[in-house]
Amino acid sequence: MTAVPVEEKSLADINTQEVLSIKNLTKRYGSFTALDDLSLTLKAGQILGLIGPNGAGKTTTIKVLVGLIRPTSGSARIAGVDCVKDAMQVKRLVGY
Repeated sequence: MTAVPVEEKSLADINTQEVLSIKNLTKRYGSFTALDDLSLTLKAGQILGLIGPNGAGKTTTIKVLVGLIRPTSGSARIAGVDCVKDAMQVKRLVGY
């Protein structure tokens, strides 16, 4: 078996305006919808705070972003890296 080198990105190397892109993100646990059709874009230099009551989907959103859980539907990218398809690269980017 031969290892294939993977080109890794660092946040310092990113030449994109969109640091975070979430499109129509939904997560269901059985019949319970924890996250319902969330979409947002965060550009370089912007600051985002997730606030809301218990059960609003804050922790679920973060878990999807760092690859701990898979969304039911939708997509999420950090610095252009797909949070589901390349969770290890996302973890390297965010230091998780």
